[in-house]
Amino acid sequence: MSSKARDSAHSLFRVLETSDPALAAEVVGTDFHNREASNSPAACAIPGPAGALASSAWMRSAFTDLRFPILDTGTDDEHGQVFVRLRMQGRHTSPFVLFRDGKLDKILPPTGREMDFEQIHVLAVRDGKVVGHEAVRDDLTMLGQLGAFPPTPAMAARLVAWKLTGRDRRAAAAVSARAEEAAKDA
Repeated sequence: MSSKARDSAHSLFRVLETSDPALAAEVVGTDFHNREASNSPAACAIPGPAGALASSAWMRSAFTDLRFPILDTGTDDEHGQVFVRLRMQGRHTSPFVLFRDGKLDKILPPTGREMDFEQIHVLAVRDGKVVGHEAVRDDLTMLGQLGAFPPTPAMAARLVAWKLTGRDRRAAAAVSARAEEAAKDA
């Protein structure tokens, strides 16, 4: 597979780090589909660069200094795939909101903790542009690093308080609006 395909795959993670609309237009195909968007705000499922920018806004809303250092890359020329092993790193400074079927599912109030864990991404690349994404993540390690798994009594109390006060719904609405706004930049 060409070095252009690898470069595009790597650049997708720069888009997630920076929310750069010009870079998104350059490396993300108009028919881009993110299989992992099911637990994200609805805007993250929009095809093309708009969905990638919405995903960036969603993740960056929860994690400052978000970065994805790449550890290794492999290719499957026959199927047009690039495999990227990387680390997801950042500090959890705002609520991390997860969705299911477009509705609030879970929320993790900010912990201020650093996270640093491995992921593997499978990207479909066609004509030098990323058109598909799926991932294998170590979410349990991330939740452990953030102090949410196993939940301490203090964390459980925070989760209940966020739900009872409606803070969870307000955070979900805010992050959804931020993702929708980012998608308009495409």
